[in-house]
Formats: sequence, structure tokens, C-alpha cells
Amino acid sequence: MSSLPSSPLTSTSPLAAEAAPVVAALRRAGCVFAEDEARVLLSSARDTAELTAMVERRAAGLPLEHVVGWAEFCGLRVTVDPGVFVPRRRTEFLAREALAHTPSDAVVVDLCCGSGAVAAVLAARRPARLHAADLDPAAVRCAERNIAPLGGEVHEGDLYEPLPAELAGRVDILIANGPYVPTGDVPLLPPEARDHERRMALDGGADGLDVLRRVAAGAPRWLAPGGRLFVETSERQAAAAETAVRSAGLRPRVARDDDLYATVIIAERIIADREIAERGPEAGPQVP
Repeated sequence: MSSLPSSPLTSTSPLAAEAAPVVAALRRAGCVFAEDEARVLLSSARDTAELTAMVERRAAGLPLEHVVGWAEFCGLRVTVDPGVFVPRRRTEFLAREALAHTPSDAVVVDLCCGSGAVAAVLAARRPARLHAADLDPAAVRCAERNIAPLGGEVHEGDLYEPLPAELAGRVDILIANGPYVPTGDVPLLPPEARDHERRMALDGGADGLDVLRRVAAGAPRWLAPGGRLFVETSERQAAAAETAVRSAGLRPRVARDDDLYATVIIAERIIADREIAERGPEAGPQVP
């Protein structure tokens, strides 16, 4: 698996002459995108010894992103430490949808942030007040490297638990790319994910929606009136995910990108009549 875009093998690296044997070694190991992966390895290795070690680690099944220490995501180079969940290409759709709805100076929270790839995209392209959180200490350390230089804060803990209390009711954009693989399907995942990423980043419970339900249940407390929740799920889980979000009191819709095979639930916190009265005429009623 590679989250890197496909392109012809070109490199200005002094190791470029070694491209052919690198491609051959990767193909023997079963790498489908051997030429593209060779390009990344050649551009990342500092010398022949490091290149050889990288090729051996990749051929042994380590994710390419863990080998080189980064992934390309929405045009950014995102640091990815060993064991940390590798941002998928399909999740670029989640990032783009959230970015499209994020006004300047919004309060943004990214739960289950992993490497912080989605949060980094928003921080790099919007002057938002950004907070991210993850239960995995390794992911938190990785996310800090990606987000802190952009002005974001990263918290360690379970979903909303580590967030500053003053954010309650003030979050404009809430993002959660939590685990949504059903427990029974985890053994069917590619070895790169199954053997090299934390199970907590993959296993979403019996039907894959355990974390999504918890996120949705807590969202009304943290979202500002009219704030939006963005969660990634699969096509087969979309209907159940939409029902879970609606049951939490939010108004959901499903967005899809067929090219990336990506499905995102976008849900808005409904503004109650009393909140409209408290905020004044400028709040206005929500359109059904």
C-alpha cells in the first residue's frame, strides 16, 4: 500500500543510477507500485547504504511511509513515525470537505488525529484555532511534530476527555477519522496495516462504528450552534453511520468521492429556538 501519487520514475538524486535494481527488488517483493516507490526511496536515501537498508525494510513488508518517515497528503509532506497510522489517500476527501467548510479564525478539533495529517492541512491553509487529540502516545508525539509548528495544540487522551474545557460549545469544525474496520475484518487487512499499525487505529468494534457512535454522542456538547462534524466511514457503513449521527441530535448528510472510494458523514448541530433568541437575529433560523 502506498499513499503516494503515481508518477514516472524521475530523480535528481546521485543514487538515480541505482533505480533499475531498486525497482526490480521491489517488484520481487510484490510491491504493486514499484517504480513510484523506488522514486520515493531514491529521493529519501542519503547514500547507498541507507538506500539498501530502506529497500530491505520495504521488501520485508514495512509500509513505505514508515520506511522513509513521511507521507504525501494533500500536497503536504507529513511526518509518519513507525507504528503510527499511515494517512490514506481517501482521507484527503475528508480533509478537503472539512477545509471547504472552515471559515477563517474557526475553532477546529481533530479527534483520533493519528499523525495529524488532516489537522495539518487545515492549519496550513486556514488561520484556524486548532486542537487535535489521540489516545496513542506515539501518534501524539508524531502529530505534535506536524501540527505544533503550524500553531496547533495536540492532547493525549480518549476522544473529548483531554480537550480544554473552555472549548465546550465553541467548536466550529469537529473532525474524527477514528477506526471503522469491523473487528472480524481486521485479520483480512493487508499485512502492512495489520502488522505495522496499532490495532486501536484500525478496530472499530463489532460493526466498525463503536468510535463513531461515541464521537457523535459527545458532539452536541462540544459543537458551537451551527458547527459541523466530519467523520470518515465506508460505503457499506454509511447508512448505519448516518442513523447513529442523527440519533445523537445532529443533522447528517453523506458525501462521496468515487475516485478515491471515500465516504464522509457531514453533520450539523441544529440551532435550537432558544439559542437563536439568545444570539439575536443575526443567528437566523437554520435551513431544513
